[in-house]
Amino acid sequence: MNSRRNFLKVSALTGGGILFGLVFPSFETNDASTALADYMPNIYIKIKPDGKIVLMAPNPEIGQGVKTSLPIIIAEELGVDWKKIEVELAPLDNRYGRQTAGGSGAIRGRYADLRKMGAAAREMFVNAAAQIWSVSAADCIADDGMVIHKSSEKKLSYGELASKAVTMQIPANPTLKDPKDFKYIGTRITDVDVHSIVTGKPLFGIDTRRKGMLFAMIARSPAYGKTLGNVDDTKARKVNGVKNVIKLKNSVAVLATSTWAAKKGRDALVIQWNTTGKLENSSDHFAGFKEILEKGPTTVGRNDGDVEIAKQKATKVLDVYYEIPTLSHCQMEPLNFFADVRDGKVELYGPTQVPDQLRNDVAEKLGINKDNITVGVPRQGGGFGRKLMTDNGVEAALVSAAAQSPVQVQWTREDDMQNDFYRPAEMYRYRAALTANELLAWHQSAVGIGRGIRGDSYVAGAMVNYRSDSQGFNSNTPTGWWRAPGACTMAYVAESFFDEICLELKKDPVAFRLDFFKKAKDAPVGRVGYDPTKYKAVVELVAKMSNWGTTPDGVYRGFATWFSFGSYAAQVVEVKLEDGKPRVTKVYCAVYCGRVINLSGAENQIQGAIVDGINHAMFPKVTFVDGAVQETNFNTYNFLRMYDAPLDIEVKFVESDEAPTGLGEPALPPIAAALGNAIFAATGKRLRRLPFAGQL
Repeated sequence: MNSRRNFLKVSALTGGGILFGLVFPSFETNDASTALADYMPNIYIKIKPDGKIVLMAPNPEIGQGVKTSLPIIIAEELGVDWKKIEVELAPLDNRYGRQTAGGSGAIRGRYADLRKMGAAAREMFVNAAAQIWSVSAADCIADDGMVIHKSSEKKLSYGELASKAVTMQIPANPTLKDPKDFKYIGTRITDVDVHSIVTGKPLFGIDTRRKGMLFAMIARSPAYGKTLGNVDDTKARKVNGVKNVIKLKNSVAVLATSTWAAKKGRDALVIQWNTTGKLENSSDHFAGFKEILEKGPTTVGRNDGDVEIAKQKATKVLDVYYEIPTLSHCQMEPLNFFADVRDGKVELYGPTQVPDQLRNDVAEKLGINKDNITVGVPRQGGGFGRKLMTDNGVEAALVSAAAQSPVQVQWTREDDMQNDFYRPAEMYRYRAALTANELLAWHQSAVGIGRGIRGDSYVAGAMVNYRSDSQGFNSNTPTGWWRAPGACTMAYVAESFFDEICLELKKDPVAFRLDFFKKAKDAPVGRVGYDPTKYKAVVELVAKMSNWGTTPDGVYRGFATWFSFGSYAAQVVEVKLEDGKPRVTKVYCAVYCGRVINLSGAENQIQGAIVDGINHAMFPKVTFVDGAVQETNFNTYNFLRMYDAPLDIEVKFVESDEAPTGLGEPALPPIAAALGNAIFAATGKRLRRLPFAGQL
């Protein structure tokens, strides 16, 4: 029998939730190999022989702060000194459950489980110390990685207790800390990678270096609707450093000893691209959208009351169109991936928001059992939904398999923007039936590339007469999920339209919304897809923060609010006119997101979402001409510069003891409308088309 053997225990700590594998050494003998082993009370916690504690962050880190905030939850219940722990990104392992970055789901999906994991491990250490001292566990406390006997003040570190703790029974229902005793949750904690980031330490996929690795650049179709034809690689193979040229299904990879050599080789390729599909234009998309909206839908998503009869009773019908352009994800880190496919096994390492899906897709493409595929995920320089697609990792695996060599495929900014899965272009038609002082009906219609527009405004559930419908538009333009999908565009349209209604009815934008939340709570119509009380809380808080109703001289304000991923955000934007152009001076934002885990990280997420939202409201768009993207880098895909950013962003959270809800995305949706409403207040110009800058 081995002196040390590992076995798996499965503990259902969540009472019907995810089953977590807990790994324990046997400790049947006390030889040197046992003493030197790491002790893992569960897969999230590693106690090293020297007493150092390592906490595992199970979800991909794409800038949303989960590499810090998830371990904070464990550390809080485990009872360790945060300053003395290390954090590692966990490898892909089914025992961690859903290891995905998307939908603002990491914290809200793991909060309860991680608390129980930390608490269970803490109790095992306490019980171990109590047995050693022959005292009651109730007379012992755990703090800063130590178990302390209260009366005698004897202490043992977790490292010293590891060999005993492994013999303790795993608590099925550990006692969680009272939130009033939290030391870390709700405080400000610096991101665990911040020092490495600012000092240029190798953290990202592009930093990957392996023995024998070649660098690859790939020539892909220059337009949607074109496919690969003849390839002449004669000149490419003559470029110094180029080692191989590989033809894939619809692309050509050049492998070399450096990224630069691979790029030079790619530039030397002579490729014939054949037109095999429609070469589309953005102008045709919007013309098609308009035709569809004017004809009306074939199906209706929601239909409360009778909108058409209400329109007949109205003294005015407000009927307007809004246009949303295609957008690139444009994450700061261009796509890249490392792959090593050899001897029926695959090693993958690079930026992805969905490592498990990547493993499955590579297994299918290569015909290799997924158990023979490992996926490592570094810290990522943004994602915003682009890395929910697995094409970069699959592509690297195909190149490595063909070359029989480890490779790193690196994309340029132009590659990234010409081969995206874009936020689709959309068009909305909104109609409101009005009398002199009343909103009788609300009718929203939408059409977008590839799919119908999801969701309803919060007036649904508060309006007697409400209708929403949407349709998809056939296109060969690839689309995907973009930060706060659905909400990121609908909030702009619905909240801008609400502001137009307030102007027509001479209603205060804040007070009128509060009326709707009261109706949704007291006399709901059909399904109410939100909590009116929480909505009311953020609107009242931001009104108080901004001292709404007392606008300073020379300042113009806009208001908007939205709900997504279980959270609520309300915003007030202040602008001033400088040389006749609006300048954002301050943004107030109130957020309801349940309990805040890391206050500084939470504020950063809100501030980042606001800046991101202002940027995309003001400047960028993707235009297709004959299937080709026209804006391929930052010289044409205009982005917000420092002088366009708000001078100040004030953030406050509604205090709550409820479990955390989503935070990475909810502050983005309302900001475009709040900004547009402020610009209207300043200029009298109603902006119904994104981006704004070209219209000002």
